[in-house]
Amino acid sequence: MAKFERHVFVCTNVREPGSARPSCTTDGKGELHSALKDAVRGAGLACSIRGPTVVVYPDAVWYGGVTVEDVPEIVSEHLIAGRPVQRLIIADDCLNAAECPHRPALVTRG
Repeated sequence: MAKFERHVFVCTNVREPGSARPSCTTDGKGELHSALKDAVRGAGLACSIRGPTVVVYPDAVWYGGVTVEDVPEIVSEHLIAGRPVQRLIIADDCLNAAECPHRPALVTRG
């Protein structure tokens, strides 16, 4: 089975007032994100919850259970040095799967 059939990314970035580029969401509420999640669930499609989740492209490396404390390591090791942070990577057999034998706390919800 493929890792995923489709990826849907929703920008929720909020920029400072007066920024040269507009924010993805002006109020930080993420209404588009919430509406999309509700519609996906309403259609009976599964939402993989391994979060907080971070994906790095074009490497297609998926990190799960990421904390604020993990951010400096992801930046220095993966984004700067090109070495994915192995301890945070969601194992291939856990992607698009109902259960994750490697990290049981990370579950998939419909």
